[in-house]
Amino acid sequence: MEHEAVIRLSIFLGLFTVLALAEAVLPRRERVSSRVSRWRTNWGMTLLNTFTLRLMAFALPALALGAAADASAQGWGLFNGWNLPAGVEVILAILIFDFAIWFQHLVTHKVPILWRLHRVHHADRDMDVTTAIRFHPIEIALSMLLKIGLVYLIGPSVLAIFLFEVILNSTAMFNHANLRLPLPFDRVVRMVLVTPDMHRVHHSVHRHEHDSNYGFSLSIWDRLFGTYIAQPAEGHDAMDTGLRWQDDRPAKLSWSLVLPFLKNN
Repeated sequence: MEHEAVIRLSIFLGLFTVLALAEAVLPRRERVSSRVSRWRTNWGMTLLNTFTLRLMAFALPALALGAAADASAQGWGLFNGWNLPAGVEVILAILIFDFAIWFQHLVTHKVPILWRLHRVHHADRDMDVTTAIRFHPIEIALSMLLKIGLVYLIGPSVLAIFLFEVILNSTAMFNHANLRLPLPFDRVVRMVLVTPDMHRVHHSVHRHEHDSNYGFSLSIWDRLFGTYIAQPAEGHDAMDTGLRWQDDRPAKLSWSLVLPFLKNN
């Protein structure tokens, strides 16, 4: 897909700017840590993740979008054996991949070695738009391998994967934002999409709460599989986010990168 990287980057930076400004005007919670140190670390991590994916591209030139083009050319995957209308195929592919990311997220909480990686994301003591880009490079690499495998299994179009990636990145930034939405609006939106208040429950220090609300885009999966919690027990203003045992070290890039190899849990 011509210029897809430029289009995706433009959408990402544009939405990031809008949400960052909205957070400044309508913050949901007061910050615990310095914004400067947190943002430096979270942006540093996403730059490392970008570099990691570029390295993967040497061994796996396909990555997700390229895999979709290759699967189509080779006739691999379920969709390439069916004659579905283009619109139906795109919708089905987005739903399948959104469920796959939901399930992957659930598994990272249940499998100890994967939780060690994923807790880097949860270690952020504040939740804002940069939390959406705070993931350990190893977790990002594993997630990309999962998506590539699923692309070859399902055989979606390049357009479907492009739209899925844009939707996933956009909704992840939205629901991690420190943004105060009117409660009636939140109730309507979360019937379809994960809202900041809904996802904040997932970042609670309490294990039973952060083992809920796994969705990044659609809220339906948590409702269907009984992992939905509407509100945190302590309320959004009083609740603590992050990991129960941590301090200010998550604001340091070096500490965040070695966290999976530390004994704390």
